Amino acid sequence: MFSLRNSAKMGLKLWNNRSIASLSALSETHQMLQKTCRDFADNELIPIAAKIDREHLYPAEQIQKMGELGLMAVAVSEKYGGTGLDYVAYAIAMEEISRGCASAGVIMSVNNSLYLGPVERYGSEAQKEQFVAGFTDGKRVGCFALSEPGNGSDAGAASTVAALKGDRWVLNGNKCWITNAYEAESAVVFATTDKSMKHKGISAFIVPRNAPGFSLGKKEDKLGIRGSSTAQLIFEDCEIPKENLLGEPGMGFKIAMQTLDAGRIGIASQALGIAQASLECAVDYANKRIAFGKPISKLQSIQSKIADMSLGLESARLLTWRAAWLKDNKHPFTKEAAQAKLAASESATFCAHQCIQILGGMGYVSDMPAERHYRDARITEIYEGTSEIQRLVIAGQVIKELSS
Repeated sequence: MFSLRNSAKMGLKLWNNRSIASLSALSETHQMLQKTCRDFADNELIPIAAKIDREHLYPAEQIQKMGELGLMAVAVSEKYGGTGLDYVAYAIAMEEISRGCASAGVIMSVNNSLYLGPVERYGSEAQKEQFVAGFTDGKRVGCFALSEPGNGSDAGAASTVAALKGDRWVLNGNKCWITNAYEAESAVVFATTDKSMKHKGISAFIVPRNAPGFSLGKKEDKLGIRGSSTAQLIFEDCEIPKENLLGEPGMGFKIAMQTLDAGRIGIASQALGIAQASLECAVDYANKRIAFGKPISKLQSIQSKIADMSLGLESARLLTWRAAWLKDNKHPFTKEAAQAKLAASESATFCAHQCIQILGGMGYVSDMPAERHYRDARITEIYEGTSEIQRLVIAGQVIKELSS
């Protein structure tokens, strides 16, 4: 089997020298990665995706296999056990895995971009050795705790607080809607350390699951993405070592915003996978379903739907790869990541909706995957910034660019 870890450097220079207009010409590494992930999705994820959804099962065996392939730490340095690939590779892998199982996709996304991303970028060497190196092989995963019961999109209004007492930080408060909550063995947590400084008084911390005073709320019963747990993190005089501060005091808001920019590429890619799965399901059914003496794929009304699905999907894919390319080449990508996430999530919802329409009654029952794709797609317009927030981000960046 192709190993991401052993092929991490192949073709990346060639890729990075290509113009953005030629993004469809993938390097050899990216092509091999795409095939490996597609084969894995076909053989390991699609056969169990319905059961994972129906029974709310965490796919532990498949996540560990993904870790063995290098998929749980795609862009993390090889020094810490990562694969050492770029964000274009991450976007490609995320799409293919999510095409097979959207729950496995979001577990992968959170561990890659929301947990490992900030710890590797802002962590001390000791923190990286402890909280990155041990979370790259799929045996352990992390999570990202920013949202709270009273503030989701308003990330600068953290009511969770942290106070330094001797050689320990003491945290109090609740975080909600935390993906991987029950499976995560470590969390990146944002808390206010100086209320007078508002968003500049927020700091980031690494909180292990066994920290005293740390507990979990109930698992949320969700519409979709049921293979990944979502729950509250509860901090009641939760103590962690002083060394678990991530970055410098007051850097939390900056760390959160930069992490979300990268995370939106991951969620855009997840949405692409759901959209692709919906398109494939629709075309397969349309070729087999006979009406008026011929496959419904011959009907103009069905072809129109398939054309619109393909158009939205391909457009969103290019936006996503563009955002990843910009990140890899150290260009600003806040606007482009928001555009990608917005376009891909809305494309996923649209494609899943049209898939059900093409399948008709069969699209509405759980015998076919169409209704699962529809439920899974919906959250991509909400988490890591709602579509409304993405439009605010995009507009703010455009106005800034054109007013300078």
